[in-house]
Order: sequence, then C-alpha cells, then structure tokens
Amino acid sequence: MMTTEIETYFEDGCGRCALFATPQCKVHSFTKELAALRSIILSCGLTEEVKWGVPCYTYKGANILTLGALKASVNLGFFKGALLQDEYKLLKKPGENSQTGRSFSFTNTLEISAIETHIRAYIFEAIEIEKAGLKVPSKDVSEYEVPAEFQRKLKEFPKLKTAFEALTPGRQKGYLIHFSQPKQSKTKEARIDKWMEHILNGKGMMDK
Repeated sequence: MMTTEIETYFEDGCGRCALFATPQCKVHSFTKELAALRSIILSCGLTEEVKWGVPCYTYKGANILTLGALKASVNLGFFKGALLQDEYKLLKKPGENSQTGRSFSFTNTLEISAIETHIRAYIFEAIEIEKAGLKVPSKDVSEYEVPAEFQRKLKEFPKLKTAFEALTPGRQKGYLIHFSQPKQSKTKEARIDKWMEHILNGKGMMDK
C-alpha cells in the first residue's frame, strides 16, 4: 500500500515495492540528500503533501514539484519543467517523450550545496509560472510517429482503424509512444498484437 503520511516516506519509503520499511529501501541510501532538498523546498514556501506515495509540493493546491529517491539518485521533478527557462542547463527530461516534466538529479549533498541558489531560483520560477496560469502546449497526435507495423495493422483491420481514431488524443498518443519505442520490428508487432483487443474495446493503455 502506498505511503500517505509525509514522515512515513522519509522513514520507510513510498510503499510501492517489497523494500518498503526495510534497510534496503532507497530512502535510506539518500537520507542526507533528501533532507537537504526538503529543507530548500520548504524554505520557498510550498506546502508539503504526499501524492502517489512520494513527497509532493504544492502552491495553493497546484502541483509544483515532487521529491523522491531512485535507485542511483535523488530526483527533484517539476510538473511544468518544460516552461522553465533553465538558464544554467541543469534540468533533464524524465523520458525521451516527456513533454512537460523536467528534473534535477543528485547523488550526494555536495552536488546539492553547489547549486543551492540555482535550485531555489528554479523553484521560485516554477511558482511564478503557476501563478500566471501558464500551461505546457500539448503536442498534437499528428506530430507523433505511426510505426509502419501499426500502419499495416490499421489497413489490414478497418475496425481497428475506426476504433483507434475514436480514442481520445491522449490515449492515441500513449499507444503511439508505446508502439514506437522498440527498435526491432518483431517487438513492435508483438506490442501491437497485445493491445489490439484493448483498442477495439475503446480503451487506453491505463484503462482496465
């Protein structure tokens, strides 16, 4: 069961894996780093909550950033990081297809203290972005690659084409990203075959 209390996270972890509340939990590998970042974030006036099992920091109810320990680093992730100017080129994309989120990654407290002033500046900028009501422009479905393997399936099964086009743009994007990721054609075809019935039933990848 995912953690719902903030202190539980820092003491025992997020609760999303079997390492929860054990010495092997990732939070115990980065105790000092988490504490340092937590102190910086709270000094910027954000509200501390727990969402998705991890510390989430909000401004008047709006999500600004999350803090969490990964296997090899501690990450501070901005929900609307794509809108940050990133003057010092410190932010990273969580994934190749990430449109909105950006994050800092740290492996020790020295890395944090070296750019503490910059971290605060980025947080304050993120708050101002939220105050202004800015949103990250959404990439249109037409801008996503449609793998050749999926194009063939759509031609072969007209009902699949109709069902796919009836999905919401977000669901379509999810499938296109998932189908495009593998390098090998066989792997792409296997993914498409696996999800065909789901598409025909009008469901996205996250729908049960």
